[in-house]
Amino acid sequence: MRLPRIRKPDPDLDPAVVKRYLPWVVATALFMEQLDSTIVNTAVPAMAMSLGVTPLSLKAVVTSYIVSLAVGIPISGWIADRYGTRRVLAFAVALFTVASVLCGLALNVPMLVAARILQGFGAAMMTPVGRLAIIRTFPKSELLSAMNFVIIPALIGPMLGPTVGGLIVHWFSWRDIFFVNVPMGIAALWIIARHMPDYRGDAPRKLDVVGLVLFGTGTALLSWLLEIFGEHTIDITSAGVLFLLSLCLLGAYGWHARQIRFPLLQLSLFDVRTFRVSVVGGFITRLGIGGLPFLLPLLFQLGLGLPAWQSGLLMMPAAAAAMTMKFLSSRILRRWGFRQVLVVNTLLVGTVICTYSLVSPATPLALIVLLGLMQGLFNSLQFSSINGMAYADIEAAESSMATSIASTFQQLSLSFGLACSSLVAGWYLGDLPQTDQLAVTRALHHTFITIGVLTILSSLSFWTLRRADGENVSRGRVSVDA
Repeated sequence: MRLPRIRKPDPDLDPAVVKRYLPWVVATALFMEQLDSTIVNTAVPAMAMSLGVTPLSLKAVVTSYIVSLAVGIPISGWIADRYGTRRVLAFAVALFTVASVLCGLALNVPMLVAARILQGFGAAMMTPVGRLAIIRTFPKSELLSAMNFVIIPALIGPMLGPTVGGLIVHWFSWRDIFFVNVPMGIAALWIIARHMPDYRGDAPRKLDVVGLVLFGTGTALLSWLLEIFGEHTIDITSAGVLFLLSLCLLGAYGWHARQIRFPLLQLSLFDVRTFRVSVVGGFITRLGIGGLPFLLPLLFQLGLGLPAWQSGLLMMPAAAAAMTMKFLSSRILRRWGFRQVLVVNTLLVGTVICTYSLVSPATPLALIVLLGLMQGLFNSLQFSSINGMAYADIEAAESSMATSIASTFQQLSLSFGLACSSLVAGWYLGDLPQTDQLAVTRALHHTFITIGVLTILSSLSFWTLRRADGENVSRGRVSVDA
């Protein structure tokens, strides 16, 4: 299949200047997305009280944002090829900022969810387009360092998000957590206009509308089904029909993608081993990790009885440790390689998740902080390894499609992780009231064990890697065992 060539960015931009400022441009956009994906978590109990609903029912506010990301990301590569990375990223930031204002003005849960969906579509173009610009600018020998640099500022978002969210809720209104995006959005637009390169394809492919409908509908339906399982009663027949329908839609897309020249997501890229293992293995791993930003604030506030601002402070050690690991991950991968690091580190990530089942009101604060530090270190190394290996054997002309696929599955896994974690927690809680501190704590403990074991099992997917896989990224040389 002939792929569109890549048109070089504005010749007036010095390549050395682009390399210097592009990571900052992308990091600014990622900071906004990451801040807003976590700032809501510590505000969930206050939002539930204000809107007159239960805390677990507000998982839709968190999940809808990630679901819209997963549905919108597949077309981001096509849009960037046609309209250029600079224009698309600027539009995405503007849409994200306007949607943030609408979130702050929402009067009820449906309005808030609708605004979060719009916000998610803006973010859907921010992450993959920024990552695409990085991949097309830096050679593979410099790719891991460039991506780590981009992620370091972005990790400030998860560090500040829960803390800022908790402080805002404590001193002001939960609505104000969305208005903090306005000045950042304006600053991001100014940086994009000055330093963002404008990559685009010479001959952009036609948009696969049929594929977009099939894939988008299938993923949205599956996510919605997981959500209503956790919140409403549904008969087994209806649940089975909806589940089969979502699988049929996704299966129909798989068949459709093999029949046309320019599919929405080019599934033949899964024939590349490093890309396949990165996407599939990362998907399973993130199912467990994806539920933590929602479950931990519930454990700290509902299980341990802490106020929102203290709950936010307890989220900071993990983000701070994650930033520290970004300075070490390149050396670790250079020393041991992607295969060994991913197999061992996945076991460590799952073990840490299971250990949260031991946290109770009697647990010393120092141990909770230590657990958060380990969580941040291992999660950060996991994401650096998965993201770096994904593009090790991908050609430049396929980078747009590869970025769309990897970003889509990443967001889907986070969405499903949130939904599944909430579903498991709700199942363990049963008919007991969410105001029962002991019952909530016990249900959350069982949930941590369940998703931790799932994460440990996901390490099996990384055994299929070969020892030399990804060395052109981790060590700057071409693998001979491809």
